Amino acid sequence: MDKNNAAINAEEKHLKRGPLYKRPLDFILALFGLIVSSPLWVVIALLIFLEDRGPVFFLQKRCGKGGTLFPLIKFRTMKYNKSTPHKIVDIEDDPRVTKVGKILRASGMDELPGLTNILIGNMSFVGPRPQPFNLDDDDSLLYNNIADIPGFARRSQVRPGLTGIAQIYAPKTTPRRNKFRYDNLYVRNIGFFLDVKLIVASFWITIRGKWERRGKKI
Repeated sequence: MDKNNAAINAEEKHLKRGPLYKRPLDFILALFGLIVSSPLWVVIALLIFLEDRGPVFFLQKRCGKGGTLFPLIKFRTMKYNKSTPHKIVDIEDDPRVTKVGKILRASGMDELPGLTNILIGNMSFVGPRPQPFNLDDDDSLLYNNIADIPGFARRSQVRPGLTGIAQIYAPKTTPRRNKFRYDNLYVRNIGFFLDVKLIVASFWITIRGKWERRGKKI
């Protein structure tokens, strides 16, 4: 029993600190990505503004490491309605999504501003998807808040990521509580080679424009 407790404590300390490679790699890749993609930011911002006058960026509080909230930044993909805030629901062919927004979502380019979250240290390239604190309609029938969903505490031991096992392999219609199982699979197997594999897979999905596909992406 003592050996088991010692192993659990060692694992928790490892997750709390994070693998030694992860933060330096995230910082270098995020800085490089911001520099290389900066001209694309200008083009995307212009297209968003020309189609639907309003803010270029969309900010929302998301759950980060340890359950702390941080402002996630993305390119806005929905029609701007100042009086009615966007409710996060997964609707196929959502009429609120702009033409530019559809392209950005399919290619994953709406996530580009998340590089700033990685640079700051709120996020990692690879990890569980940062979740809104509010429950969606499906989970609200079963739980009082997001922390009650089995697996939330475990997945919150690492920084959330732009991409990850759930983002790549779980169908979009998968309930959040089931996606947490994918997230915890990553937490149990976190490592450099797994991160590289998931980053390469993500680039392939981006090139093919399959991020909004409701079935298999890869």
